[in-house]
Amino acid sequence: MQRDQYETINVKRRGPIDTLWLNRPDQLNAITTQMVTELRHYFDDLLENEQTRVVLMAGRGSAFCAGLDIKSASDTSVPRPFGAGMGFQGYLAEVYIKMRRCPQPIISLIQGPACGGGFAFALASDVRIAADNAKMNAAFIKLGLSACDMGTSYFLPRLVGTSVASELMLTGKFIHAERCLSTNLVSQVVPEEELMAAGEASAQEMLQASPMGLRLTKEGLNVAIDAPGLEAAIALENRNQVLCSRTDDAKEGMRAFIEKRPPVYSGR
Repeated sequence: MQRDQYETINVKRRGPIDTLWLNRPDQLNAITTQMVTELRHYFDDLLENEQTRVVLMAGRGSAFCAGLDIKSASDTSVPRPFGAGMGFQGYLAEVYIKMRRCPQPIISLIQGPACGGGFAFALASDVRIAADNAKMNAAFIKLGLSACDMGTSYFLPRLVGTSVASELMLTGKFIHAERCLSTNLVSQVVPEEELMAAGEASAQEMLQASPMGLRLTKEGLNVAIDAPGLEAAIALENRNQVLCSRTDDAKEGMRAFIEKRPPVYSGR
């Protein structure tokens, strides 16, 4: 599969920034097996992609992602993926793991609803920026299921704390943009027409870092969140800093600081 063969997602590359669009606007970008297959391919490809340094993840149309396409999921004529023995459940769940595993920071740009698995896309991102009309919920529990799904029980308490996470997950209620900001679920709330510009500005700020520094910062944050203690976190920080300090980019960064100019990084 090639990027130009995607049908349910669309990827636009502009220099070192990819914009990943969920591209089923007439269905509120609801998740299908085909979308999962394409997302798995895209995030797998990022592992060995040194050109892409930051990913903007957005939804076409009026929604970020309304969650699972229940009508499609109920179609018994569509072959079900093996999903490591878990069927579609395991097949989709791997997307969120791949989002955390890829070295590029992911900035989600959320407008309108982000529900269920779409909420989990936002949670699995590194940074979340919301339009003023954004609303998110752990919709799983509204369907007779557990709200502990697609990494939600892992990500959400770490972002907003156990009390707010419990409230949202035990009820399935929506959290709207302003409360998202006040609970630190998102970094910014902007008018919908400014959402892409806000994401691009955030991406450009990240691109001021060296390529290795950016990658290893995402890795370090991932590990430190669950580190068993301070010593384990510092051991990883020491390892990453030694790796960075030996690069040409680190030398360039030091020179640029002394010379009071922007650094020009080579990625080496």
